Amino acid sequence: MSNQKNSVRPVTPWDILVQKLTSLSKQVESVADLDATFLETLSESLALAQGMNSYIGSITTQESGDLLNLTERTQTEDWQKLFQDGDTTLGLEPEMVSGHIEGQFLKMLVHATQAKAILEIGLFTGYSALAMAEALPADGQLLACEIDQYAADFARRCFQASAHNSKISIEVGPAKDSLLTLANQGRQFELIFIDADKAGYIAYLDFVISNDLLTQSGLIVIDNTLMQGEPYTRKNIGANGEAIDKFNQFVASDPRVEQVVLPIRDGITLIRIL
Repeated sequence: MSNQKNSVRPVTPWDILVQKLTSLSKQVESVADLDATFLETLSESLALAQGMNSYIGSITTQESGDLLNLTERTQTEDWQKLFQDGDTTLGLEPEMVSGHIEGQFLKMLVHATQAKAILEIGLFTGYSALAMAEALPADGQLLACEIDQYAADFARRCFQASAHNSKISIEVGPAKDSLLTLANQGRQFELIFIDADKAGYIAYLDFVISNDLLTQSGLIVIDNTLMQGEPYTRKNIGANGEAIDKFNQFVASDPRVEQVVLPIRDGITLIRIL
């Protein structure tokens, strides 16, 4: 595979905002006689936006060497070529890695819920799975569902170097099939993380609730619920943006749950069943 590091495009509302403010700031450099107060305000706004994520990262507990290695391996893989060659069934991108801040947040949730059994729907290369596994006790287990065989095998190779490898198991195939098997087995989990195909979010959540896959005091975590700002700006909204908007409205009107949306990375929704 290619050793050329992929350029990472902005995929969160905040990073897109920084990109747009940066572009605007460069454009005004060539405009004469602009109001000094306007220029100062624009400069201050850009500084506020540019500095936030790096500052948060610098004061948040640093990620493990295993997670850093997983990120590097993901970013240097040529996912576009793999898709073109038919090695992957999905259009996977290095930007899909959860990353440092979200990973540490998920670890905190594992500790807060005292979870011993975690279900992840959507694995990709395994950053979030490994982050949560690092927070699990020695007898804890994380089951990850992943539809893409190449991504699952890639994650397994990354996990092998970690002391937490034995806590993670992977089911390859459609998540709906894996969920049905788990329901038939009477399995339950204290923490369920959903980060898969956005059009499937409503079905996944409804199945989890209807089939008692979550323990009474458990927590459901949904990723990408701000989807690059598309659900609320309605600007150039794509299929994923539409799917997330429908999902968010579904959750907001569901009397079985209560929820809060946090502007972490591309949006994270925490859900508990009433």
